[in-house]
Amino acid sequence: MNGTMEIPRSKGFWFVAIIALLWNLIGVAMFWMQVNMSAEGLAAMTEQQRQVYEATPMWLNVAFAIAVFGGVLGALGMLMGKRWAVTMFFVSLLALLVQTIGAYLVTPAWTAYGVAGLVVPVILIIIALLFWRYAQKCVVRGWLM
Repeated sequence: MNGTMEIPRSKGFWFVAIIALLWNLIGVAMFWMQVNMSAEGLAAMTEQQRQVYEATPMWLNVAFAIAVFGGVLGALGMLMGKRWAVTMFFVSLLALLVQTIGAYLVTPAWTAYGVAGLVVPVILIIIALLFWRYAQKCVVRGWLM
């Protein structure tokens, strides 16, 4: 024992940490499907969706990977009571911002989806921001060391 007393975490803490892990594991599944798209999956896309997919540079997929795996690590860090969870959620948020902004700058996403196409990415960014902010509050409360 290192002399510090562990502060009991609330049920809400455990709920958020588990939801964060499940949410980010879904993101990992989406990433896996993105980078391992089958010919059938590609054929099922609309022409505009296919153009966006084919125009996506590797670095956007790397940002996607960092976003989802950073989120998984952040959630695991929370479950283990580690303060580095805050850093991982922040890295995840930054990578998600890079991915979203990059997709609209370097692919025909704007033409394919327009403003309506930003709804889901904005929701994802808000959720990532909320996980990061919650982890920061957990540090203040003494739940993450």
